[in-house]
Amino acid sequence: MLKLGILDQSHIPEGGSAQDALSNTTDLAREADQLGYSRYWVSEHHASKTLAHSSPEVLIAHLAAHTSRIRVGSGGIMLPHYSAYKVAENFRLLEALHPGRIDLGIGRAPGGLPLATRALQEGKYQAVEQYPQQILDLIDYFHDSVPDNHRFAGLHASPMISTVPELWLLGSSGESARLAAMMGASYAFAQFFGTPGGVEATARYHEQFMPSILGDKPRSMAAVTVACAETEEEAEQLASSASLYFLLLMQGKEMNSLPSVKTAMSYPYTEFDRERLRQSAAWRVVGTPEQCKEQLLRLAEQYRTDELLVVSSIHDFDKRVQSYRLLAKAFNLV
Repeated sequence: MLKLGILDQSHIPEGGSAQDALSNTTDLAREADQLGYSRYWVSEHHASKTLAHSSPEVLIAHLAAHTSRIRVGSGGIMLPHYSAYKVAENFRLLEALHPGRIDLGIGRAPGGLPLATRALQEGKYQAVEQYPQQILDLIDYFHDSVPDNHRFAGLHASPMISTVPELWLLGSSGESARLAAMMGASYAFAQFFGTPGGVEATARYHEQFMPSILGDKPRSMAAVTVACAETEEEAEQLASSASLYFLLLMQGKEMNSLPSVKTAMSYPYTEFDRERLRQSAAWRVVGTPEQCKEQLLRLAEQYRTDELLVVSSIHDFDKRVQSYRLLAKAFNLV
């Protein structure tokens, strides 16, 4: 049976606050723990007015302490901003506190505008071309395998523990898939971005995978936008908030929150806007539990995976929780 995880971006809802969004994230993680979801990932965004968390590792510690079974991780840490050594120590500490439950998803996107990137990297130069070496460094630190000819030979990441966080490379392009395959890492494609080519990139990942200390077989996932409700009409209404959000994001318009259904339904869409929304419907999963299950199973087959991450940016928190409950019941997760 297909496993389902959750990717939560902690959208600040229209009419709510960042504190509300973070409280909702905590409550949803607890609910997911009870419902049988496999993992709960949180993203990294900087200087955002619409997303409430900027430090995944801090939020992971909080969520892992408020749950008991579910894996908790980053989707993801934007590694070029940071020292691979510091990231390794952060996640080793999390793994020591919650053995067998911590995931480290990493990416190389900025997670914010150029001004935030300059502030994050103030006083140092960290070229994105160094990203592959940073991944290799992370692997060495996690597995206490820093080679003798390494620039930091003899260094170990503390605390010294016997378990290792799961390492996932995140991406929305074929290049990330190539890197993951070359390093023998697990790979997760951000299908919810609406970027084409995910199935092809994942297929190449499976074909080119090289066994490593991280694993002897390829493992892939895709993160998918989902809105599930008792009726198709209600599901479409719930999905309208995220549709408007991404539409405005693509147009470069500043937002302060995730729009409500009322705002989304009354928005003055142009014909061009409506065409963009029709195109975006191709990468969303929206409908009743039976319809969503059918679409998700089809996507899992296309992506050659036994696990998907569900992204449900639904404005009304109770409706969002209900969407996840309906999916859990449809897939018999518990």
